[in-house]
Amino acid sequence: MQISFSGKTALVTGAGSGIGEAIALELGRAGARVIVADLHPDTAAAVADRIVAAGGQALPGAGDVSDPAVVERLVAEAVVAGGRLDLLVNNAGISGPMAPLGEYPLEGWRQVMGVNLDAVFYGLRFAIPEMLKSGGGAIVNMASILGSVGFANAGAYVAAKHALLGLTRTAALEYAAKGIRVNAVGPAFIDTPLLANLPEGAKEALVAAHPVGRLGQPAEVAALTLFLLSDQAKFINGSYHLIDGGYCAQ
Repeated sequence: MQISFSGKTALVTGAGSGIGEAIALELGRAGARVIVADLHPDTAAAVADRIVAAGGQALPGAGDVSDPAVVERLVAEAVVAGGRLDLLVNNAGISGPMAPLGEYPLEGWRQVMGVNLDAVFYGLRFAIPEMLKSGGGAIVNMASILGSVGFANAGAYVAAKHALLGLTRTAALEYAAKGIRVNAVGPAFIDTPLLANLPEGAKEALVAAHPVGRLGQPAEVAALTLFLLSDQAKFINGSYHLIDGGYCAQ
């Protein structure tokens, strides 16, 4: 199945590494003009340079997406670069502190909600009006398996991902008739830099929790995301797609 995004403009947040990087690179290979957004300007620029070096079109964008002004600016930069905005991947996320809810740090809660939930709303809020101007578009919100199950000591992350699914379904209902599709992807534990600093033995325990016996790869999440963004998925809207090696089947 050949997917092409030729002539389309895409904005991907959290695209400097891991899942976001893989999505941005694949969008570039498929012909999209990609705005590579990340908190860190150097990593955003490095990914954008890789897309351009491979013959694609990309520009870096930097800033903290928990700030609505930053997200508004990134959307505006995408529109200026491409003349329109067709595709949005709300991918930026942080894991946050690990603690029981009765001890959870208040600042940690605010930070997780700011990046994992508020930023998704800001993406929808500012991207949807631009998509409407050009007749529609497609949005993928990066959820998690923890949008459907709990996980001890990760209350803020779990709450944000559950709420993200509500935003996804509501946006899908509100804009389906106007040509905008909104879906969510729910990865299990993916082998990304987020897992680099796990204590000894923790990574092995995560691997064992997946029936397939391994962690997922960013490229696998990117493949599903690109399908959902593409016209091949034009009858898929308001849904939540697990990519979890059987984790939630247990």
